[in-house]
Amino acid sequence: MPSTVRSPGWRARLSGMLGGLGLLAAAWAAPAGASDTVRTDEVRAQLIAHAPDGLGPGRPLWLGLKLEHAPHWHTYWKNPGDSGLPTTLAWTLPAGVQAGEIDWPTPERLPFGPLINYGYENTVVLPVPVQVDAAWSASRLDVVLQADWLVCKTECIPQSGDFRLSLPADGRPLLTHASDFEAAWAARPAQWAGARATARVEGGALRVDVDGLPPDVQGRPAEVFPETAGVLEPAAPFTQDWRDGGWRSALPLNAQRSASPDVLPLVLRFGPDQALRVTASVEGGWPAGAAPPTVSPALQAALDANARDAASRDAASRGRAPAMGWGLALLAAAVGGLLLNLMPCVFPVLSLKLLGAVQHAHSPRERMAGGLAYTAGVVLSFLALAGLLLALRSAGEQLGWGFQLQSPAVVAALAVLFTLIGLNLAGVFEFGSLLPSGVASARARHPMADSFLSGLLAVAVASPCTAPFMGASLGLAVTWPPAQALSVFAALGLGMALPYLLVTAVPALAKRLPRPGAWMAQFRTAMAFPMFATVVWLLWVLGHQIGIDGAAVWLGVLVALGFAAWAWASPGFSRRARWGWGLPGLLVLGGMLAWAGPALRESPGVATAPATRAADDPWQPWSPQAVQTALAQGQPVFVDFTATWCVTCQVNKRTTLSREEVLDDFQRRGVVLLRADWTRRDPAITEALAALGRNGIPVYALYRAGQPPLVMSEILTAPQVREALAALDAPA
Repeated sequence: MPSTVRSPGWRARLSGMLGGLGLLAAAWAAPAGASDTVRTDEVRAQLIAHAPDGLGPGRPLWLGLKLEHAPHWHTYWKNPGDSGLPTTLAWTLPAGVQAGEIDWPTPERLPFGPLINYGYENTVVLPVPVQVDAAWSASRLDVVLQADWLVCKTECIPQSGDFRLSLPADGRPLLTHASDFEAAWAARPAQWAGARATARVEGGALRVDVDGLPPDVQGRPAEVFPETAGVLEPAAPFTQDWRDGGWRSALPLNAQRSASPDVLPLVLRFGPDQALRVTASVEGGWPAGAAPPTVSPALQAALDANARDAASRDAASRGRAPAMGWGLALLAAAVGGLLLNLMPCVFPVLSLKLLGAVQHAHSPRERMAGGLAYTAGVVLSFLALAGLLLALRSAGEQLGWGFQLQSPAVVAALAVLFTLIGLNLAGVFEFGSLLPSGVASARARHPMADSFLSGLLAVAVASPCTAPFMGASLGLAVTWPPAQALSVFAALGLGMALPYLLVTAVPALAKRLPRPGAWMAQFRTAMAFPMFATVVWLLWVLGHQIGIDGAAVWLGVLVALGFAAWAWASPGFSRRARWGWGLPGLLVLGGMLAWAGPALRESPGVATAPATRAADDPWQPWSPQAVQTALAQGQPVFVDFTATWCVTCQVNKRTTLSREEVLDDFQRRGVVLLRADWTRRDPAITEALAALGRNGIPVYALYRAGQPPLVMSEILTAPQVREALAALDAPA
């Protein structure tokens, strides 16, 4: 049986934070017995062997690690580029058998925001030559391998595996994996005997001249992969041309150069199937120190021209938003947090805040304490989410605001929480009956805890939304140092808590609140229905993530949860009745959780099948290629960056983007309509949002050929869209 290894990603870590509910703490793991195959959710790794002449003394033998990546996941080359780690192999072999180094296939360039990494997607074999001494003698060769690799998509997961293979030494050829090794050898960069490469440091770049290259690559541009890490800057623009029959290039040095080699092996790829390996001798030595000296005027002019051209293309095609200062970002975040209270996704929590304010309106001291506790809950929640987001991004993951609702486990946990709150407000059960007596009495003695938890709940629901003024400040904050970034998120929390804080702190405002009375019991029951409406929305989101069958199973979990809560904590039950009804309720709930838990385990890269698109639906799926194709044909493009878990997105879709006059304007001007669905994480969409200076949704962008994109307000209106479209009629 193959070994199974699970390495937790950000979804598992975030689910663990919500695990205090005690309802989703299901873990899947299997023991690690060594075999030839290790499986994770992201990679299938297999130890393979190839001996065309049979295994024996002095005969050629190859071992290899075959890595089959899930879609969009990758591992790294010997030089991983700007980030990442290379795969390492540690062999345990009998005496007389020695394993060589990995014979690395040519990698791919893997863009990640402003970074460039080098690695492999899909399937790759890392072959290793093995020398079997003439004196070696045995009936079998036992191979033990301990391998470590880093697998990344937008998150990065360190993984490892223990492999064991026992090969018969009976003289028969081992050809089972011949095609795998032949593919790996075909992907190796070729050694061209006539190639001569020299290099010299000129200012802040390494000038490389390569002569004697084969005729079929003459005049073709090359991709450059330096085998030595830390010398060159992978993502920096560089110059290259062909002169006097040779390839000439100026490759920018890494500003924190960590190596000064006398020779620098380079892989030059002149197309998908033509890669050559050259070794450049560095002439004249290296300058002292890690930082390169001043660039020579001629080289600097060439590099600057190339960089300006790249920046101009980037600005024209992607339209990065202009940066704002720290003070302006704080103000924008505070205003955005204030407006966040008007977002539809926060409406259910507004009812709880109002109910709490009414209950404590008779006591100014309790009112003020509750306001401060609520504010603390909101601000600390924003800081905790922001800290997690920044930490994951610094670890190489490409995430945006609202990332937690891209995890089915988090969506399911929130559905459980809102179901419990709704049942409690409806009077089905009392939380005090579920809690131990000590906890219940402490809660009664400290009502501020309720206000603090209301703040946590408000952020949990509001975090997927982006209010006006909020998008630009958050998009900029994630690029700043942690202290400045966290201050922006704290300002966002203060802005969101400000209305409630003012009501609790200013007596004149507090007096305008309704007086307590019998009406509060009916009001509390009525507030259960917004909670249940939120559960409906969460299950709809869950259905888009794990399919309708999975959502239906979790609906059954919520029914079982309601029955168990009623049975254990109904106010009218005796102790005997509670055990009589409650024990079966818990058994049913446990069985439903065991059945529903596996539905939350996403298969990487396997998305829920999209709904059938109507024949008259003008909206098409978004892709970077679709945008560029339409612009190249002179057509403007309108992109709706949306997600099923974004309530504001759904409101805008139904109130503005589906209006007949808006769609007629789009059609009359030949605008291509694209919808970028961010319900489940998509690195390409995250990168496109970052290019617009945004980190969350909704975002609406109108792309025009030769001009920067026009980013519209998060609260979209038909007049705003029609005004932007009318500008298309004006001369460029």
